[in-house]
Amino acid sequence: MTEDLTLEERKVIYRARRGLKEIDVYFDPYVKHHYLTADPTEKALFAELVAQEDPDLLDWFMEVSEPPQVELKHLIVKLKHYVHG
Repeated sequence: MTEDLTLEERKVIYRARRGLKEIDVYFDPYVKHHYLTADPTEKALFAELVAQEDPDLLDWFMEVSEPPQVELKHLIVKLKHYVHG
């Protein structure tokens, strides 16, 4: 399976590993079960999300503040839905 990944997909998957439990709880299931089958727009949006700083991600996932783009907010809601149902 890893042979079929593009360089960009490999980079995004690597960047999604944060080592911060509060973020990994959302990123890990998405990467394992949905990222590779997502459409190119969603993959690009996820790449943009994982490029953000951890404090910003924590604030967005904990709903302390909102991301600058509504598309990122929708993706965060989707990731939270995968975990919490």
